Amino acid sequence: MTISVGEKMPSGTLMTLGEGAPEPVATDEFFSGRKVVLFGLPGAFTPTCSAQHVPSYVENHTALAAKGVDAVGCMSVNDLFVMGAWGKDQQVGNKVTMLADGSAMYTKALGLELDLTERGMGVRCTRFAIVVDDGTVSAVHVEDNPGGIEKTGALAILDIL
Repeated sequence: MTISVGEKMPSGTLMTLGEGAPEPVATDEFFSGRKVVLFGLPGAFTPTCSAQHVPSYVENHTALAAKGVDAVGCMSVNDLFVMGAWGKDQQVGNKVTMLADGSAMYTKALGLELDLTERGMGVRCTRFAIVVDDGTVSAVHVEDNPGGIEKTGALAILDIL
């Protein structure tokens, strides 16, 4: 079952690459006391994700902050080293926190998994964006077209904030 507006974000641990070392990110802490946009996508270095989705959040960081967003997280079912390298490639700096969900455990807890096994990619997360206010979901958007960012890109989220 997909997470819904009004629900608390599930507890879990994601990973990020800190100063060259793995760092766990407790979701309870990540979402606590602030407004966060968490967007998920099928995979690092994939065409739409690299050319459109992540850049939309990097380019609109200031506009999101002006609307009260304290943090933006990008989650994918990739390992933390891939997410770290992808963040460097995308020049996210401190604008987007690259969050690895290597075993898809958090993705499954959100009910947002996408089975791409037949395409050789295994279980991934679907393309989504969730607005979280102090740990509680205030908006959930899932793309109908997995290759598009009409509902989940930064411009779409800016429209609902």
